[in-house]
Amino acid sequence: MVSIEAIAFVFGAGLVTALATGLGAIPFFLFDEISDRWNVALWGLASGIMLAASGFGLLAEGLAATSGLPLLLGAGVVAGVGLVIVADAVIDRLDVGATAAAAGVDSDRAATDSSREYQTDGGHVSAGTADQPTADTSTQQSRPDDQPLVSTAVADGDLRKLALILGILTVHSFPEGVAIGVSFADVGLSGGVPIFGVVVPVLAVFMTIAISIHNVPEGVAVSIPLRSMGVSEWRMVGAAVLSSLPQPIGAVLAFVFVTWARAFLPFGFGFAAGAMIYLVITEFIPEALEIGETLQGDGYRELTAGVAAGILLMIPLMLV
Repeated sequence: MVSIEAIAFVFGAGLVTALATGLGAIPFFLFDEISDRWNVALWGLASGIMLAASGFGLLAEGLAATSGLPLLLGAGVVAGVGLVIVADAVIDRLDVGATAAAAGVDSDRAATDSSREYQTDGGHVSAGTADQPTADTSTQQSRPDDQPLVSTAVADGDLRKLALILGILTVHSFPEGVAIGVSFADVGLSGGVPIFGVVVPVLAVFMTIAISIHNVPEGVAVSIPLRSMGVSEWRMVGAAVLSSLPQPIGAVLAFVFVTWARAFLPFGFGFAAGAMIYLVITEFIPEALEIGETLQGDGYRELTAGVAAGILLMIPLMLV
């Protein structure tokens, strides 16, 4: 039987990690922008933390909970990777659809403007003789909607980019929530750390800290386009936190599932580990290298330092 107290505690842990995403907007209270060098290092730090959490935490616990061949653990890894692949495919389709729709709108606007110019030029009103200047309504009449059209197009492009970033991070935050929920499977049992009267597994403390730190550069990723749109700092904090709200939801769902069906605990550990490792390989590291293209050495030095720092930061927590 799953207690309400345990569910509330797991939800609270997921909420803490979601709120940590808002810390990614804090630097913009102090600086106009973050250098590419620090941005690459932050993504490297997040990658190292996630790899350490997955390898030393989730996979190790999954193997410990497996009796015999780790088939459930392996199946969970495959399922976790599959979830991220499907989520990426859905987001890509939505992005392609939005881009096509935007192109259609731009084409319609261009055709309308061209038609207006043709009609105005063909029906211009001449005053005087050939020696006198010709009055053309196309030059005399201003089109006050020109500037708003340009502004709207730019705003639409920014909003589409922002929606895509928020969508990706929101979808990706769910597996991270699953990792938190799975790590709390042994809550209330002996051998954990007492927190507010609840015995919390060491792995749960480890995962909560790891994902909280990892969420900071994701908050930066959300805040950068918002900064370019002139959004206030506190709104950036709110948007960053919003992108990670699926984490407490995923945490509770995963916790309830593995508590009711403890035989599937290795599957849950594998699922969370597979999703996070795949995210690091296909999203975090490529994102860091793309940002670091302008740096000396293409950002590999900063990325490597960040990954190493993230792994070294997490190892002491696992030795507690």
